[in-house]
Amino acid sequence: MPAPTSPKKKSLMPTGPLRRQLRAAGHHLHPIVQVGKEGVTDAVVRQLNQALYDHELVKVKVGTESPEDRFEAAEALAREAEAQLAQILGRTLLVYKKHPEKPKFEAGPARPAAAKARPAATSKARPARKPAPRAKPKAARKPRR
Repeated sequence: MPAPTSPKKKSLMPTGPLRRQLRAAGHHLHPIVQVGKEGVTDAVVRQLNQALYDHELVKVKVGTESPEDRFEAAEALAREAEAQLAQILGRTLLVYKKHPEKPKFEAGPARPAAAKARPAATSKARPARKPAPRAKPKAARKPRR
């Protein structure tokens, strides 16, 4: 597959189930780290590293007064923090870095298909439903007045 040429796609992690899961989990998060008028500084990177260690998935807000545009800031943050970008939405970035000891999002190998099947019915079966009453044939109905 050729490398993406768009700056939007160049900095994002590859598509897949993990990215979809991260975007879903990040939807309800509030920005923890903010990039201000100084741009991406060492202090911002330190703050992002600590937030990634604590939470593993972090929303970052790039302010309008930042000297870098959102794509440059996203690439710089991902490079400096050695993290991956799951999403760039407006001036909000979703940054992910796998926790070294207790990862929340990257589980072990996928379960086999047999394990995904529904469990067999237990001995406590529901009682059977009564069939719906049937309508009487037209000849047996009372005439209308």
